[in-house]
Amino acid sequence: MSERINVYIRALDPLSQAGVMHTLRHRPEVWLLTEEDLATERVADPSVALVVTENVDEETVKVLESVHQFGRRRVVLVASRVEDGMLLAAVEAGVCSVVPRAHATAERLVHALQTTASGAGSLPPDLLGRLLAQVSKLQRHVLAPHGLSRTGLSDRETEVLRMVADGMDTREIADRLGYSERTVKNVLHDITSRLQLKNRSHAVAYALREGLI
Repeated sequence: MSERINVYIRALDPLSQAGVMHTLRHRPEVWLLTEEDLATERVADPSVALVVTENVDEETVKVLESVHQFGRRRVVLVASRVEDGMLLAAVEAGVCSVVPRAHATAERLVHALQTTASGAGSLPPDLLGRLLAQVSKLQRHVLAPHGLSRTGLSDRETEVLRMVADGMDTREIADRLGYSERTVKNVLHDITSRLQLKNRSHAVAYALREGLI
């Protein structure tokens, strides 16, 4: 059996907190963490935060940012509605995967946690389309406003990011380009490390915003 994923659950209401913990408590793929566990700093990776809310608004974004106090940089978000103005903020706060609340079965939650723990992620097609539309709109207004230099991407990095933006997963990108899956993961890791980004969704958002792809 593969190694258990350490999961920290943070819901915005007590009923959801209890419900999700009950749903996942006996799943062999995950190990549920408390805030005390995180405070010991003895929690090994992979570890993921699972944030549950009804609507993604400013309060939710603050919660997403707060989980970083415990070093959780990979986040699965369960929500019914995501306001347009909050979608990009949620991605920039570390959200790698989104599961619609109406579809949040134990199997889907575990799959999203496994995908996110591996360094990948997934957004429903409608949310990905909305994210790309928002970033394209911002592109002409946010050209290095903080004095950041434009970091160039190699042809290979650009191609990989374009395929991620098209919704392709690691295996599909590897098959298309004739690379191994490890090579694709290394390319994405190099991009996110060099640009100090949180995950592949954030990398796509940054690259589009800066006109790099």
